[in-house]
Amino acid sequence: MSERYPGGVISKTPPTITPPVDGEGGSASGVWTLADVLAGEKSDTWPKPVLPRELYAWGNNGQGQVGDGTVVSRSSPVQIGALTDWSQISAGTNFSSSLKTNGTIWAWGANSRGQLGQGDVVYRSSPVQVGALTNWYSFSARGASIGAIKTNGELWSWGFNNLGQLGQNDTVSRSSPVQVGALTNWANISCGSTFLAVKNDGTLWAWGQGTSGQLGDSTIISKSSPIQVGALTNWSSVSIGTNHVAAVKTDGTSWSWGGNANGQLGQGNIINRSSPVQVGALTNWGNLSAGESFTVGVKTDNTIWSWGLNGNGQLGIGLAYGQNRSSPVQIGSLSAWATASAGESFAVSVKTDGTLWAWGDNSSGRLGDGTVIARSSPVQIGSLLNWSLVAAGSNSTLAITKG
Repeated sequence: MSERYPGGVISKTPPTITPPVDGEGGSASGVWTLADVLAGEKSDTWPKPVLPRELYAWGNNGQGQVGDGTVVSRSSPVQIGALTDWSQISAGTNFSSSLKTNGTIWAWGANSRGQLGQGDVVYRSSPVQVGALTNWYSFSARGASIGAIKTNGELWSWGFNNLGQLGQNDTVSRSSPVQVGALTNWANISCGSTFLAVKNDGTLWAWGQGTSGQLGDSTIISKSSPIQVGALTNWSSVSIGTNHVAAVKTDGTSWSWGGNANGQLGQGNIINRSSPVQVGALTNWGNLSAGESFTVGVKTDNTIWSWGLNGNGQLGIGLAYGQNRSSPVQIGSLSAWATASAGESFAVSVKTDGTLWAWGDNSSGRLGDGTVIARSSPVQIGSLLNWSLVAAGSNSTLAITKG
């Protein structure tokens, strides 16, 4: 899931903030309750997104997931509309979604499971608003489902529900948002065929597909309602891949569980795990993103690492395709990476200098370098120096610029 604000990092230190300067920027570390965040926003002491923020997309567009009003695939970034108020992005399987600074959610692309939240199953090749509400805070899209949190801490979901991933205690898909329970203490979420969410109290919850142990409750049984993962209260962020999970605690440690056939858990083996296990012993992990059987992570020292499946060069370590890694390996030697997103056999990342990079499978131009040539090492996308956020989907990519 994309961070709400650029520049925020996770650390093992107590929560601190650097206020915005001249109304923009700033940074945050640690874990904050939603109430604290909203109070900081109200008093103008919480970090703010840098405006204007334009939305770009590229890659496969067979179902309108690029959002430029066509179904023509793009191998280079194209701007989506002329608006400059985009805040968050997330891409699923053949559909895309974004949150604006005014608290509205928008979606486009495939809609066979109602994942666009329009009350129908009609595909859209341009962004359409999900309902009329303006109080959405954060969200996540993957597979054919979306989970979103409102500013009051409520959790809502819609889309495909074949494995109970909408958390409604059934397997009926929904084409409009439905609330998950009645609680108002949800903080962040990552979703796909499995949903995982962290509450304001630092507890971790999961539901949906569990057949590879990705629910983390020591079983391989799917669940259609949220269950707590262990009893700990120090979870910070979580990312769900195809069948595995990568998570960071407030102490900066990295944890994983679920399917591990390609070493995507980073444990030095290919044994599935149905409960969280720590990845190494380091305490400086920041942004983690789980993709299709591989994981990419950025540390607080701005180095970038990867592990798992490498069939298309998605680990970015310059090796011949198919040379998997079951433990974290560094991508290059630079300490210049800000954030990363893992998709289906490819990954994208923004550096601290605002440049955009990509590697792995390049079918339909999903890397954005103007070609369809796979890359086993990072290649720069264009020459812009103002990229802020990037999100890899199944076969397309979304990115937001900063002012």
